[in-house]
Amino acid sequence: MTELLQVPLILRGQVIEDYALEFGGRHGGVRFRTADVSAYTGQLTLDAPSQLADLYALSFADIVDYLESLGKRLVLDDNPHLQAAFTLACATSGLSESILRDRYQLLPNMFARQEIIDSAQIGCGIDFLEGWVEQTAHNRPGLVARVRAFGARAVHVVAGNLPDVSALTVLRNAITRSDCLIKTPSNDPLTAVALARTMIDMAPDHPLTRHVSVAYWKGGDAQVEDAIYDPRGVEKIVAWGGFNSIRHITKYLQPGIDLITLDPKLSGTIIGREAFDSDETLRHVARRLALDIGGWNQEGCVNARVIHVQSGTDAEGIACCERLARLTFEAMQQLPEHLSTPHKDFDPALRDELDTLRMIDEGYTLVGGEADEGAMIVSHDGLPVDFSRILACRVGNLVPIDDIDTAVMSVNAYTQTIGIYPDSLKEAIRDRLAFQGAQRLVSLGGAITLNGGTQRQDGIEPLRRMCKWITDESGDGHQIEQLALRE
Repeated sequence: MTELLQVPLILRGQVIEDYALEFGGRHGGVRFRTADVSAYTGQLTLDAPSQLADLYALSFADIVDYLESLGKRLVLDDNPHLQAAFTLACATSGLSESILRDRYQLLPNMFARQEIIDSAQIGCGIDFLEGWVEQTAHNRPGLVARVRAFGARAVHVVAGNLPDVSALTVLRNAITRSDCLIKTPSNDPLTAVALARTMIDMAPDHPLTRHVSVAYWKGGDAQVEDAIYDPRGVEKIVAWGGFNSIRHITKYLQPGIDLITLDPKLSGTIIGREAFDSDETLRHVARRLALDIGGWNQEGCVNARVIHVQSGTDAEGIACCERLARLTFEAMQQLPEHLSTPHKDFDPALRDELDTLRMIDEGYTLVGGEADEGAMIVSHDGLPVDFSRILACRVGNLVPIDDIDTAVMSVNAYTQTIGIYPDSLKEAIRDRLAFQGAQRLVSLGGAITLNGGTQRQDGIEPLRRMCKWITDESGDGHQIEQLALRE
């Protein structure tokens, strides 16, 4: 795609078609024009926190009704804004067209009424969002505390690997009654715009519409960021990004600004010796492992990269691990195309590493990797390959181990999701994995599908962190005096 695209600025219910600057996307040879955001910084954030008050004229039921109505308008076949975003993403995303189509077609499900209610209840507590909740402490007789979760003025620096991220941002902003400026990524500058334009088409003057702005600027543009990242207009920064981008944002932190990081993580797998109880069991494990590695073409933080396998490290154990690798590779080739396909833009650096392994006579077994179909690498030395941090494009590294402790000790603060087989092993080691830094544990095969904890992410609860938790404490004068003297 070489067409020069136009990406409007969304400014509080208005579509600003000012295409003053040209930028290049990260993939697909795409270039686009959009507004010079530095000319609008005074309107993108709210100077006065009291300007959130219109959101508090809405009940939670009003918010659910609005979001449910929005979801019904996010049907890909009927929504020209989403169609434009989908077409662009097909050129710029690491996901194949079939996978992207499925993700865009599933957007309405995220806005289903019960999904919204469950998200709010699990992630924050609807009572706290709706009003003041009374709480008392036994060691403070006569003192009553009332707590409420208030929204905040926020900038969301979103990722472009899945369209779900932009939808999740819109949902969280509405549920918490917050004000947001969404900074879009260069590899997906249109999805958040499409959502906001649909909101404008539906209800341009609604408070929830007018508290969403969407803009693109090049990260590091001091003229824009010095003006935006100011505690007089922003209280929260929610950043999805790599190490460099997060480190860059931290220079703007000061009292009054809270940084919530949803940074990329590395995920993995731990497979116990029970996987080798029978050939039928091993095939079952391989199919589930293929899902965790190959789902979404391994573009998500949740996807497995390094797989520790308790097969043993002797010759027999390595042979068992090689058998699992071959079965997993075969299962991955059979995954449905809405979930996984050969990668359309295979990482050349990773391909070079695979070609090098193929020339090595010993130390590793390579299954696949001839073209773009993905590969399984079996390490014979009990260690991950030295390029494990760039594993992608449906490439997994199976590491035979003798003791599960080896897998547990490999976990650190950069580890997000760990798929584990069998479940009894998960229950046995989950506390230790949490101590090591793991943030999400799932049954093998559930990395991209299980969602019982969707309101907890990267070891935090984003909805709670997005709120300001305000306490109102009351007591009569005598009680207050006695409590103060006791202190």
